[in-house]
Amino acid sequence: MKVVKPVTTDAPDAAASEKYLAVQNSEEFAGLRKTLRGFIFPMTIAFFLWYALYVLLSAYARDFMSVKLIGNINVALLFGLLQFVTTFLIAWLYSRFAARRVDPIADKIQAELKADGEAK
Repeated sequence: MKVVKPVTTDAPDAAASEKYLAVQNSEEFAGLRKTLRGFIFPMTIAFFLWYALYVLLSAYARDFMSVKLIGNINVALLFGLLQFVTTFLIAWLYSRFAARRVDPIADKIQAELKADGEAK
């Protein structure tokens, strides 16, 4: 039978936990979260409303959605394809946003955290 030893809290782990809690409670980290939420929440709401419009129109405005645009391509098909376009557009916008506004702050916080760890 294998005996499992209880995990003990080492001093370095406790110090690391305190460092991470200090970073989490810092103004800089709070600003980073606020910046990130300022992009994510509006984009999520906008995409959800756009998707809900597509679903609701498909369910309740069949005449409008069945209007043919070019050949056999109707409004419903166009809206469905635009869902994919919107998804990729949001991903691209987020990538640009993160590279400009989020990553520099996150890299700075990480560098400070590593510097504090090496100094001790």
